[in-house]
Amino acid sequence: MRRTRILTAVLALAAGLLAGTPPALAAPASAKAVIAADTYTWKNARIDGGGFVPGIVFNRSEKNLAYARTDIGGAYRWVESSKTWTPLLDSVGWNDWGHTGVVSLASDSVDPDKVYAAVGTYTNSWDPGNGAVLRSADRGASWQKADLPFKLGGNMPGRGMGERLAVDPNRNSVLYLGAPSGRGLWRSTDSGVSWSQVTGFPNVGNYVQDPTDTSGYASDNQGIAWVTFDESTGSSGSATQTVYVGVADKDNAVYRSTDAGATWSRLPGQPTGYLAHKGVLDATNGYLYLAYSDKGGPYDGGKGQLWRYATRTGTWTDISPVAEADTYYGFSGLTVDRQHPGTVMATAYSSWWPDTQLFRSTDSGGIWTKAWDYTSYPNRSNRFTMDVSSAPWLTFGANPSPPEQSPKLGWMTEALEIDPFNSARMMYGTGATVYGTENLTNWDSGSQFTIKPMVQGLEETAVNDLASPPSGAPLLSALGDIGGFRHTDLTKVPPMMYTSPNFTSTTSLDYAESTPNTVVRAGNLDSGPHIAFSTDNGANWFAGTDPSEVSGGGTVASASDGSRFVWSPAGTGVQYTTGFGTSWSASSGIPAGAIVESDRVDPKTFYGFKSGKFYVSSDGGATFTASAASGLPSGDSVRFKALPGTKGDVWLAGGASDGAYGLWHSTDGGATFAKLPGIEEADTIGFGKAAPTASYQTLYASAKIGGVRGIFRSTDKGASWTRINDDAHQWGWTGAAITGDPRVYGRVYVSTNGRGIVYGDTAGTPDDGGGGGSGACSVTYGITSQWSGGFQGDVKLTNTGASAWDGWTLNWSFADGQRITQLWNADYTQSGAAVTAKNVSWNGKVAAGSAVSFGFTGSWSGANSEPAAFKLGEQSCAVS
Repeated sequence: MRRTRILTAVLALAAGLLAGTPPALAAPASAKAVIAADTYTWKNARIDGGGFVPGIVFNRSEKNLAYARTDIGGAYRWVESSKTWTPLLDSVGWNDWGHTGVVSLASDSVDPDKVYAAVGTYTNSWDPGNGAVLRSADRGASWQKADLPFKLGGNMPGRGMGERLAVDPNRNSVLYLGAPSGRGLWRSTDSGVSWSQVTGFPNVGNYVQDPTDTSGYASDNQGIAWVTFDESTGSSGSATQTVYVGVADKDNAVYRSTDAGATWSRLPGQPTGYLAHKGVLDATNGYLYLAYSDKGGPYDGGKGQLWRYATRTGTWTDISPVAEADTYYGFSGLTVDRQHPGTVMATAYSSWWPDTQLFRSTDSGGIWTKAWDYTSYPNRSNRFTMDVSSAPWLTFGANPSPPEQSPKLGWMTEALEIDPFNSARMMYGTGATVYGTENLTNWDSGSQFTIKPMVQGLEETAVNDLASPPSGAPLLSALGDIGGFRHTDLTKVPPMMYTSPNFTSTTSLDYAESTPNTVVRAGNLDSGPHIAFSTDNGANWFAGTDPSEVSGGGTVASASDGSRFVWSPAGTGVQYTTGFGTSWSASSGIPAGAIVESDRVDPKTFYGFKSGKFYVSSDGGATFTASAASGLPSGDSVRFKALPGTKGDVWLAGGASDGAYGLWHSTDGGATFAKLPGIEEADTIGFGKAAPTASYQTLYASAKIGGVRGIFRSTDKGASWTRINDDAHQWGWTGAAITGDPRVYGRVYVSTNGRGIVYGDTAGTPDDGGGGGSGACSVTYGITSQWSGGFQGDVKLTNTGASAWDGWTLNWSFADGQRITQLWNADYTQSGAAVTAKNVSWNGKVAAGSAVSFGFTGSWSGANSEPAAFKLGEQSCAVS
């Protein structure tokens, strides 16, 4: 829920700032990079959201043009025709990873093709680079950059305030940017090409969340919070004369210029004791609305107020919808209906319990109504209904007691916007998604309005680990904030994240290579277990028992046959267990905090790495011995894996620029390692199905080869490499995890830190969303038996194409509410009417002209008509 948003890259980069190591052993072969030699198609494994959206911006002159910003996952543009978002900053590369944090957006109302983004993730040492203002003349399809002499904080405290970046609505070559860290107010007069500080602006801000924080994260001055133009004080081509600026200073929160920024003064009579999160102007009626909180957000805030400033008379009016004494939250989200400017809405952004609150006034703040009210506590009456069927995981699997409800309206609701061209449409951001409605005006008529996720295409999860088992679901993920998912179909949103337990962040996961139904995951949880197990390929879970002193997930490894596990949790040393973690014993010979992995053939062999040393256990994790291998990276920014199918075949990637850095290979279980030449840097390593003419599995890495950073593939055991991404698809930092698909040659799954799970297919790879099987097909569906309330059905799927399938996924929908109760000879999931059946390990290969069959029992009521259509991935099948 975005309460602890720690950048994975920060940990890796910090760990890499250690001393170098002696030269590594040389490998006999010579590696080479073949740049852009393959054409890949890149998509997201759909989750839909998963992160904090602190800003939504509608263009004021063009209908349906809107943008959203995220704290670490870039920016997006709304696509009205499909009701989806398209990513705009996937071109941000490895060295500029901080530019995936967007602190502010501005859409030009004079020239709607122009859009600007102020980027930079941290103002402290975690982000080594300065911020920048990106400018685009094609709505974010391409960008030019103006570097700034200071850092920006897209993922810093106070990031929900704003917007800090604004375009003059009359003279659009003029922009303002509010800076953090005491750097003041900045201005561009050449459409964002160059920037200079507004030296006459009198206040750089003074509010910090926690002055005692030595990391600099919570102790930075939050600076200038927002800029708002009064468009009525200018004319086309001439600079707007009156500009309002919000400052993170509880005693001096709002400043104004009436001479186009030449001079500035504190707005007289303003309230004190609070921070002004937003300043929204209704120029028609001459009102500046301000949302105040006692804290900077987005997590904190215990008191707040709403105020209205009459720009023509200078009168201040407290328009708070509830008395200050009754607030336990601050206000932040703030919007005006441009079609009916007297209509104002605001959010109680920091009302975590029992829910966030939305407020609405149709008389400029005189009288307010709430999205929900208590009837008799704890019962609630809602003006809205919620439909999360497109992203059902938004319930978080919760079954709360009143007054809480599931799903919630949200939390961290700092972005709130009524469409300036459509009074019935509103969007707001939360810590997990973008919600919205298209019948908002029902609020005023007394009928309910419907809130739904408006988030498809916006993928904002931070990925910690990935696994693609040889059977079952094609993808298992370990994610920050929302735990992780089992994807049976990459093109569909999974019904629920991992539950029982529901980790806030999953840090590591593994499956048993020879029995992939056995899966283990480790993660973080405020109170509760930190490890969980599954015996059905991650569909269902049960908690293990923590050893004493465990404080976090760490890394975990399963024996190849699932008979035992080795766990390196945070807070204590490495542990091992037989069975499913009902009791643990301390491993010896390996230091606490080591990264652990398993051999994929020998169930007794496990591996570990810590601070330049590789460790091996041959007794199931009870004892480890340090390998004599030298020349490995001295820090802990390392990821390594053992190759499936071959005992002792280990690949290790990692390092730092001031020491050993690259890719190493061992064929003797870690006794010795050879460093692959020609690979300047490597941070992840993964394996996938071998190429059609190769005997060794395909290697994938996030690496720097031939002077180029990218995602690379090797089909010849690392002798040569092909870059498979391009400059338009870089996704910032991709150093957490990578894996190929063991069932589909060429398919690779890439972790990002805020852009979700990206997967790529080479030209010609069937993109069926699952594990192969795409092409000409026919289906015979038959009801073999039926009784009151129940029936049995059989499905025959025939490959009518010219080539064999290696894995298949069949989709259909029931028209009459039928539910499958049991299914054999296939794996299945059902969400509402939609059913997905997928091959099991022994029937995935279907030769041309051959068929595969499965059966099921189900329930029915009223009618039991046969499905009208079947799809193999995205391919429609003939039905007979």
